[in-house]
Amino acid sequence: MRCRRTPVEAEVVEYVRGQDLEDGFELWSDVVTKGWIVTDNLIKVKREDGSIVCPYISHRRGRTFIGVGDYIIVDDDGTKHVCGADKIFKRYEKL
Repeated sequence: MRCRRTPVEAEVVEYVRGQDLEDGFELWSDVVTKGWIVTDNLIKVKREDGSIVCPYISHRRGRTFIGVGDYIIVDDDGTKHVCGADKIFKRYEKL
C-alpha cells in the first residue's frame, strides 16, 4: 500500500540554545558510552561544573539528540521532532 503524508502545519525553528526547545540534556559521556548513535555532529554544552551535556527532545520512541544545524518541528498537537538542515525543506514547505 502506498500512502501520502497528510498535510499538517507545524512550527519549524532552527535549534538555538537558550530558547527552551529541548526537553533535557544528557551527559556527553553517557551518550558516547551507552548510545548506538553517531556523535560527530551533536551539540555539546559545557556547564559551569565542567560537565559536558547534549540537548535532546523526548518522543514516543525515546530521545533524539540535537545536532549542529538541526531544526525542531513542533506539530499543532505539541509533538516535537528533530530534522536536519539537509532534509527540512524537502519535507516542509515554507508558508
